[in-house]
Amino acid sequence: PLAARQLMDRWWPGPLTVIVPRHPARGAAAAGGQGTIGLRCPDHPVALALLEAAFQLGVPGVAAPSANRFGRISPTRAEHVISEFPQDDLWVLDGGASEVGIESAIVDCSRGQPVLLRPGAITRAELEATVGQALAWSRPEAPDPNAPRASGTLLAHYAPRAKVHVMSSAQLGSALDQLIPVLLGADGGPPQVAVYSRSAWAHRPGQPGVVMRVMPAQPAAAAHGLFADLRDIDALGVEQIWVESPPPDPAWDGVRDRLMRAAAA
Repeated sequence: PLAARQLMDRWWPGPLTVIVPRHPARGAAAAGGQGTIGLRCPDHPVALALLEAAFQLGVPGVAAPSANRFGRISPTRAEHVISEFPQDDLWVLDGGASEVGIESAIVDCSRGQPVLLRPGAITRAELEATVGQALAWSRPEAPDPNAPRASGTLLAHYAPRAKVHVMSSAQLGSALDQLIPVLLGADGGPPQVAVYSRSAWAHRPGQPGVVMRVMPAQPAAAAHGLFADLRDIDALGVEQIWVESPPPDPAWDGVRDRLMRAAAA
């Protein structure tokens, strides 16, 4: 499709997955038997070298699902992959920490008008400017029933073991004011709640039972650190993670999408 070619020419290599009709003789297993397939070309020298080596061996592409357990937080470092599968003897090609952090945007170009199935670092406005038309948006709370099945588009996804709650800065402050007196009267023990916020709440002095973590104020930095931060917080053994909702700015769409899916689990 023309829109797919336009997106590939503009954004590849880069954090964009394009869904296109699949040739009947190609990739049936990788596509789950669907008539479409998702294609991506990563912008990383190690990944590109791997793909080039595969191509030299006559392999035109590599099927590469996320190296994490289904529904859990995506890995952004090699140690995340190893910790996700502690019982398995894995070989891990370590290319360093992910530059973008959150996964690629996914655009379905298989059905006429392009549809944004998952936002990412490339904004919807940038994608629309590339194809010269508006993109429909299959939001997680109101998914498109006709959309192809694609990784990371379930309502509940990217979830730590702790329960995630997303709330405004005002709601977060009010919840802390109510919670801290309760925790002060409790016996010592591991923290029960972690707060992940851009606002002043994250800079409060530590309180028994509460862990404070600062979310970066810029969307690119927040996307880069989101999954690593959630993994680090989850490793503390907290029961709940309270996250300040991102601003309505479209640059935050990718981070907001991942947090809302994590909270739905």
